[in-house]
Amino acid sequence: MVRNPRARRYLLRLRSDGTARVTIPRGGSTAVARQFVEHHAAWLERELQRLQAQPRKPAVWKIGTEILLRGNAVRIEAGTNSDDKEIEDPPSSGYGATSEDDAIREAETVRFGGESVQVPNPAADLRSAIEGHLRQLATRELPPRVLELATRHGLTVRRIMVRSQKSRWGSCSRRGTISLNWRLIQTPAFVSDYICLHELMHLRQMNHSSGFWREMERVCPDYRMAERWLKEHSGLLR
Repeated sequence: MVRNPRARRYLLRLRSDGTARVTIPRGGSTAVARQFVEHHAAWLERELQRLQAQPRKPAVWKIGTEILLRGNAVRIEAGTNSDDKEIEDPPSSGYGATSEDDAIREAETVRFGGESVQVPNPAADLRSAIEGHLRQLATRELPPRVLELATRHGLTVRRIMVRSQKSRWGSCSRRGTISLNWRLIQTPAFVSDYICLHELMHLRQMNHSSGFWREMERVCPDYRMAERWLKEHSGLLR
């Protein structure tokens, strides 16, 4: 249970790790929050079953693992440094034969979706190196897109940050700072645009009132489709 003085109502959320989070608005009580949870127990059970039915993403990223990049499933593949020079014995000698494990050990880079990443050990867990590269891509690509959308809708953004939030895709402060989750680089363009527009519309209405959603309907008519995609891929935030 978390108190939020800015919240206008009780809010129940099932998090990606299977725990439930209840937001208590200003003036609310834990007793009412518990009643709220009990009233929505059936919904919570359905969402928990849906979460458990989702395919688990591999915790370790290796050669052959598939990950998302801009909404597409791409496979991590072994690569070699194009500047390397090598001499191979004639095939008749037998010494030129290599195995897949040999290729992995010899690779100094890995590739996925047209991207190339230097790694210290291609046979080890590649997640840290690849996520670092994805964050660099997000830092280069997301802020210019936010500014483009802001200009289109006559809005002024004071600051744009790309962060690593654990439970949200983006946020907007009252001072005009927009923070975006770097993992948006893994989503399709219509989804990342929706999140950018969502946070931009908070510059007009710092709430989720009916007026806010009317603004969203106007600037992003397909926002419900983006919401469905994010719900189906909630595991990206893990």
